[in-house]
Amino acid sequence: MIYLDHAATTAPRREVLEAMWPWLTHEFGNASSHHERGQRAARALDDARERVAAVLGARPGEIIFTSGGTEADNLAVKGIALARRERQPGRNRVLISAIEHDAVLESARSLAQFDGFTAAELPVDGSGFVSPGILRAFLTDDASRPGALPSAGALPRHPKTAGAGEPVVANASGTAGSDSVAMASVMLANNEVGTVQNMSALAEVAAEFGVPLHTDAVQAAGTLPLRVTDLGVSALTLAGHKIGTPQGVGLLWVKRGTPIRSLMSGGGHERGRRSGTSNVAGAVGLATALELAERERKEYTARVAALRDRLIDGILGAIPGTLLTGPDPRKTVNLQETGVAANATAKGTHVTDSDSADIAAGASAATATAAASASAGLNGNTRLATNASFCFPGVNGETVLVDLENQGVLVSSGSACATGSSEPSHVLTAMGVPAEVATTSVRFSLGRETTENDIDTAIRATAQIIAELRS
Repeated sequence: MIYLDHAATTAPRREVLEAMWPWLTHEFGNASSHHERGQRAARALDDARERVAAVLGARPGEIIFTSGGTEADNLAVKGIALARRERQPGRNRVLISAIEHDAVLESARSLAQFDGFTAAELPVDGSGFVSPGILRAFLTDDASRPGALPSAGALPRHPKTAGAGEPVVANASGTAGSDSVAMASVMLANNEVGTVQNMSALAEVAAEFGVPLHTDAVQAAGTLPLRVTDLGVSALTLAGHKIGTPQGVGLLWVKRGTPIRSLMSGGGHERGRRSGTSNVAGAVGLATALELAERERKEYTARVAALRDRLIDGILGAIPGTLLTGPDPRKTVNLQETGVAANATAKGTHVTDSDSADIAAGASAATATAAASASAGLNGNTRLATNASFCFPGVNGETVLVDLENQGVLVSSGSACATGSSEPSHVLTAMGVPAEVATTSVRFSLGRETTENDIDTAIRATAQIIAELRS
């Protein structure tokens, strides 16, 4: 079998399993116990925390180990929002991008349904980018922007982003602007279409208004730099099984001074922020996996990005009418700033019409230059090196998945967490892909073991299957 679903999960690495083994066998002590065996486990947990912090450029005390990315996202969105509102009751809004993972979307939805918050979605362009200008507009007057939701409602599971100029329902309670916003969340790299946000530019805007910005960096680990000081965010989520640990361990980094409320009651573990017996083996494995991923990142990213582009070229060349979803990494660097959507070539700052959105009417050269400048943090990385996603109009995406598996190629239609849903991807519809086209999506996600032969086999199999389904 050719496994091209690494965005869903990866195989545990041998080095990680070997590091975990003692803590799964003879060193099985509870890190909260006061005897020697328990204290050895506590020291291992502290060591893992320090190692993770070193990779992230953080303080050890800012690291919270969790059961995975979903728990970490819930803790970030709900915990920060609730804590901020406790300190400042007027802060009863959360902002999230329209293409977030369900863990973030459903957390915001829960706050709206059960905790009296209102929520708004930051719209994205046709490549999945959140403009820093859009974030600024929502923080300045979020009740008058497209995507604002009524206070009585919850985030729809598959929202349709309002277009520019479309009327919206203003929130019924609270005041507009940054004084009402408890926190914001924008994922660093999208799990379905691979879009990499200019996080440092977004974080600058959030910091200007005093709003904590959380980023779900689960898909970014191993291919993108994760030093939190460079990203500029207030909180960051990771999941171990995306970089070679067994499933069931993750972490949330929360910048010192950022208020957060625990969502789990119990013994006050993780400095009172996440109760529950510590998963010492998982923490050791996550630290090991993160160190390996960072050590190998540059070489690995260069190799797998070449394979990704080989796959994109092959699929688009072999299958007429195919739509590449997300940014095209072979062509341009996408720039967004202050409501202007533009593209600039990787070699210069010449601005042209975007494939996904036109430059705003009357935009000045100075504004376009600001957009180019604001995108510098991307360093040309507008799409994950491991991701290639397509829509094949006229066929059913799930049928393609089954037929590919029958030919020995394992892929997915998008987020593994949404498997079984008959609805089109909320990520694609937020990007403006029609629902009937979004249901034809197929995601190929590459990994450490992927070879050129794997890519060529996948191209041939996909082309054959699409041709047969369309005939």
